[in-house]
Amino acid sequence: MEGEKIEGMSVEEDKFGGVILTVQNPMDSDSFASKLEHSMSLWTQQGKKGIWINLPLQHSNLVHSAVKAGFRYHHAESDYLMLVYWIPHTPDSIPANASHRLGVGAFVVNNKREVLVVQETSGRFGGTGVWKMPTGAVNEGEDICDAVIREVKEETGVETEFVEVLAFRQSHKSFFQKSDLFFVCMLQPQSFDIQSQASEIEATKWMPVEDYAAQPFVQENELFDFIAKICLSKLNDNYTGFSNVPTTTSSGKKTYLYLNNDAIGSHLLASKEQA
Repeated sequence: MEGEKIEGMSVEEDKFGGVILTVQNPMDSDSFASKLEHSMSLWTQQGKKGIWINLPLQHSNLVHSAVKAGFRYHHAESDYLMLVYWIPHTPDSIPANASHRLGVGAFVVNNKREVLVVQETSGRFGGTGVWKMPTGAVNEGEDICDAVIREVKEETGVETEFVEVLAFRQSHKSFFQKSDLFFVCMLQPQSFDIQSQASEIEATKWMPVEDYAAQPFVQENELFDFIAKICLSKLNDNYTGFSNVPTTTSSGKKTYLYLNNDAIGSHLLASKEQA
């Protein structure tokens, strides 16, 4: 079935006994519905399981026909909608859409024990006068260590080097009801001149880290207070975070493993470099 064409559509098998149908050419709803009905009957006889319809934006006129045939939404991106249908009379094992969003916060400290902080123009902290770490979302295909460097550069103009992940927290029912993972990262500044991002940042400055931690909002918020104490412990050499180690997956993809850089971690890193 690999690469098979069904009159304006391509078909390929997935790795789990299912089928991925991609609409390629324009067609009217009736024609699509007829072809889909015939194909689903054939796939049922063949013992197929999950059926996926990849519907590019330009073919959105076919959504109603797919839904009428029993398909449901799975996820959407800017240029396509993915719909799914489970054929057998067994529990539906189609994996759910991505469940988490990734965010990063940057603890950037200079040699004067000053932390790089910003005041935002909008959002939760807009107009509150609270000084906070630069934060942002990790883009698709972007590593945490690269994302946090990019966010600092975009918001403040300061060049940085990644040091380690200090901590992370998980929350739920956040952005579009998804769960959220937020990584607090320590960075070393490589430049010090500030150029604030006018569209999102009201003000930026270097602030004594003790003053940052002493802000009423930080002290009254258990999570922010805890993070501030972790950052202070790190500066006082009483805390070790997770360094990024470049490695390779079984499929050959380049990736990072984040590991605690204590005595054992240092030994493992040394062994890796010698290998």
